[in-house]
Amino acid sequence: QVQLVESGGRLVQAGGSLRLSCVASGRTFSRYTMGWFRQAPGLEREFVVGISSSGSTYYADSVKGRFTISRDNAKNTVYLQMNNLKSQDTAVYYCAARDRGGSVVLSDDYDYWGQGTQVTVSS
Repeated sequence: QVQLVESGGRLVQAGGSLRLSCVASGRTFSRYTMGWFRQAPGLEREFVVGISSSGSTYYADSVKGRFTISRDNAKNTVYLQMNNLKSQDTAVYYCAARDRGGSVVLSDDYDYWGQGTQVTVSS
């Protein structure tokens, strides 16, 4: 069983930056594909960014050029750097992980989820 703990969410003004962190338990973190998803009130959970075990990265069109995902395998941690935040980025952000094949962008293909961290962007 893998446990994921997110942190870093808070209230920020539009145009500001935040860095979210997700720490994973387990000894095989380097083998995990990691993803960040978000869910705004009344909307479905959506893919934001993902990073494979080899370091390949994937971004939703809405965040390209503003968000950056990275991982530190020595710390069992994945980061989400968010710049130039917009009000439409307001959501609960979830970290997800899997150690099997599948699509980076599909939430159903992830096996483990964190509890979420709230990001609120004020305009």
